[in-house]
Amino acid sequence: MYRHITLLLILTLISFSISQAKAAEIIELTQTPCQFVEAETKDQGFTSSKKADCDAINAKTGEARLAEASVLTLKEGDYIFRVLNKNVSYPLGFWLREADYDWKNPIHKLTKLSVSGGGLKTGVALDYKATLEPGEYLYSCPLNTTPDYRLIVTP
Repeated sequence: MYRHITLLLILTLISFSISQAKAAEIIELTQTPCQFVEAETKDQGFTSSKKADCDAINAKTGEARLAEASVLTLKEGDYIFRVLNKNVSYPLGFWLREADYDWKNPIHKLTKLSVSGGGLKTGVALDYKATLEPGEYLYSCPLNTTPDYRLIVTP
């Protein structure tokens, strides 16, 4: 009798957990030279054969473009950021972190969200998983030198 009740309780808990589990939402982002297209709502048409090209472009135009950029707003939860290197001739990456994250601070490496990776060759998309809590985040590509685009997460 007790085994039957225990087994029934375990199966009920497993069933509840599965029904409450929500699949991670996919956010697609497209990189072209020196920018993420979705944040700027259009491809700016920049050309770049190396990181230094984007450094120069963003030194001239980055602040104004960022002031006009869309802020990505999401609900807290699990996400997959699917990032595509559309037409940049060199490998790119992706870096998502809390807005006040300081990579030089060892405590931040233990206590704050930072998701990053590289290897995005031309025409390749890679997935970056993150569980986002309410707050402000930034995303960018240090290898393609994009502006630091804002992401707001709400409850």
